[in-house]
Amino acid sequence: MNMDDPSLARLEVIIPNLHWRYSGVTATNRMIAPRIAQLLPAAWLGRDAPDGIDRLSFRDLLRLRFMHGKRPRIWHARRNNEMMIGLLLKALGWKLTLVFTSAAQRHHTWISRWLMRQMDGIIATSEASKSYLKVPATVINHGVDTDLYRPPEDRAAMFAATGMPGRYAIGCFGRVREQKGTDVFIEAMCRLLPRYPDFTAVIVGAVTPDQQAFQRGLRARVEATGLTQYVHFLGELPIEDVPPWYQRITIYAFTSRNEGFGLTLLEAMASGNALVAARAGAAEQVVSDGLTGVLVPPGDVDALVAAIEPLMREPAKAEAMGRRARERAVDAFGIDSEARAIAAVYETAWDTRQA
Repeated sequence: MNMDDPSLARLEVIIPNLHWRYSGVTATNRMIAPRIAQLLPAAWLGRDAPDGIDRLSFRDLLRLRFMHGKRPRIWHARRNNEMMIGLLLKALGWKLTLVFTSAAQRHHTWISRWLMRQMDGIIATSEASKSYLKVPATVINHGVDTDLYRPPEDRAAMFAATGMPGRYAIGCFGRVREQKGTDVFIEAMCRLLPRYPDFTAVIVGAVTPDQQAFQRGLRARVEATGLTQYVHFLGELPIEDVPPWYQRITIYAFTSRNEGFGLTLLEAMASGNALVAARAGAAEQVVSDGLTGVLVPPGDVDALVAAIEPLMREPAKAEAMGRRARERAVDAFGIDSEARAIAAVYETAWDTRQA
């Protein structure tokens, strides 16, 4: 954003993304921010800015100290450090209304609880997340861009173009770590893939330095089973390369042991994947058990195998389930509905401050 641009003075919403690593929070922020910018003058502060929203530099932020609009600007934080910085800026004279979104499903530390009490508005991404908060909150489910994440015209052709063996793929996306249940997925694949050679397994996600040994153990398990050519660890991919991988897979396995929300579930639904999901995060409110997917207990390899096998045995059944998943994503989890609900929270926060 040009500091001399009059739009800086009109800016109403600041969306900070103040984190050194690309994460699920970043992915969520990137998806919703451009939609908010369609409703209100908004700008992104920090790394990994998406298209469709102005970028705010830290020099611009300093300039805003002396620019006062009709109402205080929204500072929409999603992390503790962003809440802290918002409070500091406010104390130093920036005219800000502070909003925080919580996706965590766990008891919060004392500092998180204190920070949330200082906010002018709180959003929880699910009823489960809200239950851990000690302050009033508005529940707004995550949405998904159903134009970006959509079924392909020919899924079989897209997968065949990868050169991987078989006719179908099953995917598990997210950081490779125990919390994400990558080990549960690999163990299930070691049991199932020898029975269903038409399938290949694909793991998409970063491996942080502290998880290198964990991944080596997973690779060793795959090699010991003789499945190296049928299990592919793709690592962290460029953002724009992820949607096509949903379009290449037929079944999506969500295996997290614990999760804030589980945005990948929505991405897979919108892409027309059949879902097999652990009851973590918001899976129980996202997945219609038996209709758009199958729910299983977290960390239970036997249950995961039992849920996936019928879909591998009858790919047409998985494809029909994926079509129903797409319909549910469009009907219940559109990102524009999420953006409008967030904008309504902003309006309430502004009204509350004025009162």
